[in-house]
Amino acid sequence: MTIEGVHLLEHLQTPAMMVSRGQVRFANSAAKALLGAHIVGQDVRIAIRDPRAVASILSAEGGSAQVKGLSTGGSMWEVDCKVVGPTERLVSLYDLSERISVAKSHADFVANASHELRTPLANVIGYCETLTNPKAGGDEAVRNRFLGTIRHEAQRMQALISDLMSLSRIEAVKHEAPHDSIDVVALAHEVAGEFRGGPQVTVRANRDDAVIAGDRGQLSQVLRNLIDNALKYAKPQGPVEVSVEAASTGWVLVSVRDEGDGIPPEHLPRVTERFYRADTSRSRAVGGTGLGLSIVKHIVERHRGRFDIESRQGVGTTAQLMLPLRGE
Repeated sequence: MTIEGVHLLEHLQTPAMMVSRGQVRFANSAAKALLGAHIVGQDVRIAIRDPRAVASILSAEGGSAQVKGLSTGGSMWEVDCKVVGPTERLVSLYDLSERISVAKSHADFVANASHELRTPLANVIGYCETLTNPKAGGDEAVRNRFLGTIRHEAQRMQALISDLMSLSRIEAVKHEAPHDSIDVVALAHEVAGEFRGGPQVTVRANRDDAVIAGDRGQLSQVLRNLIDNALKYAKPQGPVEVSVEAASTGWVLVSVRDEGDGIPPEHLPRVTERFYRADTSRSRAVGGTGLGLSIVKHIVERHRGRFDIESRQGVGTTAQLMLPLRGE
């Protein structure tokens, strides 16, 4: 291999090796970091302990193969071999782990969404079929009860579809930093004012305004979701407090606190996962889709902020988001 070729391979971020007569003659820094510096001079069958990959490297025409666990136990790599001389092979290693993980996440997401829609849809169909029976449909009390259930299940599907569309819109712009000037204090008062007629939602702030670079619609959705969650899981007529605290460090902390039953500690790490519910039956009974906190997390991340939930059973839950203040 020429000096120019070695120099070129050394500057590649992709792990690459030159193999000659079944032995690793050269490995760039990325390959050494992945497989260890000791691979230079080693038999390729020892450097890469995968029969299919080794067969591709040693074959006359080269080829490629997928190898599990080259870096970590769950990783997946493609070993690609190009013939560059009578006895020389250029071996490149491509990390497929993230691509496969994303594909699996998408497949899981579609499967979960389908499952969430299938249950209420089956209920709607079942009750409609029952109402076509003259005996059941002719009884006004039964008819009204069944129609109420159909309405509830249809609203569940409507809410789920709305949240799925929200997630889709958020992901479409997740790499675009929002730039509008939003006063978080004014927005908190505005959104809290939408929840009239139930338990009191109070707002307190440590200053008159706190301006950030944001997307007004998305931030309204965050506050609406968090307040709605707090009201659903708070004690009957229990208070919900929204606080806005701007700090000299250049961040604003927005908290939504309730005095409900709290979330068991084993559920806290997973409550922002899509379709995850700490209390499945209660969540569905109050109309939860299992997507609210996932939407909140995605929006906060788009705003270059941080989201966290603290909870103590029997005491209550506090959802907190930290957002960077716009420079003054």
